[in-house]
Amino acid sequence: MKNTLIFTVILLLTGISFYSCQQSANGSNGKEDAVSGDVQLSATYKPDAAWNSYWYQGKAELTSYKLLQNRYGEIHEGTVVNIFVTEDFSKSKQVKVDDASKASDDKLPILKLNQSIKFNTGIYPYSIMMSAFSPIDISNYPHAVKITGSIQEWCGMATYQMNHKKSKFEIEQRSYFEQEGDTEVVLSAVVQEDELWNLIRLNPDKLPKGEISILPGTEYLRLAHKPIEAVKANIDLRDANGIKVYVIDMPSLQRKFVIKFEKNFPYKILGWEDSYPGFDGVVLTTTAVKNKEMLLDYWRTHNNADRVLREQLGLPKDSQ
Repeated sequence: MKNTLIFTVILLLTGISFYSCQQSANGSNGKEDAVSGDVQLSATYKPDAAWNSYWYQGKAELTSYKLLQNRYGEIHEGTVVNIFVTEDFSKSKQVKVDDASKASDDKLPILKLNQSIKFNTGIYPYSIMMSAFSPIDISNYPHAVKITGSIQEWCGMATYQMNHKKSKFEIEQRSYFEQEGDTEVVLSAVVQEDELWNLIRLNPDKLPKGEISILPGTEYLRLAHKPIEAVKANIDLRDANGIKVYVIDMPSLQRKFVIKFEKNFPYKILGWEDSYPGFDGVVLTTTAVKNKEMLLDYWRTHNNADRVLREQLGLPKDSQ
């Protein structure tokens, strides 16, 4: 009995834990993960060969959309570009790694969406961008590890950044507007609207359905000037006319957000609708319809001669 007690004390002091070989083989090293703060016990999610062949060809998927944007009680024409690309992320710093070969265990493969929205209201333009960084291993990282957003227009600008750390969302908002100002919020991890785009492209079978709590997207929160908080949503995934229709209904916001995508791999986004009341209380619907697409290593096409590619993508040659 005495020897058993001494052995137990030694284990507690040295921090030795009894993790099985099976747990280690399934992707857990028995240590707290730098992103989620949870011990990973699940098998690593690995996409199939078709997924890897499409997303690891050294190019980004660029898709333009024709936009009709709800703003100030009217509908305004504009454009959207969705840029999906894979890259290696740093778990500890939550930024893209400079040299993946040196990142070792800190490297986290992700699928990134950069969504760029442009439209004009009267004389002045709006420029909106959202970036969502979602780990490809959705078994052990079910949420995006980082989401950023910004809105610029002639009255002022606002920025948003969410970092997922230890099962919490640490959110910082900086805004020109007094009622928002400099805001810092910590929320328990829930489904985020902005991460759903990536989940569709990773595996739409994993999309949440039913009644859940959801954190609305950065674009909506800022355009509607809503607080950063989760709301209840009723979510349904339907088949309609040969495509998938993902419906997110948020009754407390009088908002319905619908994403349409292909039913077969690679599950390309075909368009979306976003209905909610404006400042006058009248419900209008933003719509985006797919225009053109291309696979391109766009980071190498930055010369004046490359502007022709904008026209090929269905964008104005000199400005988006």
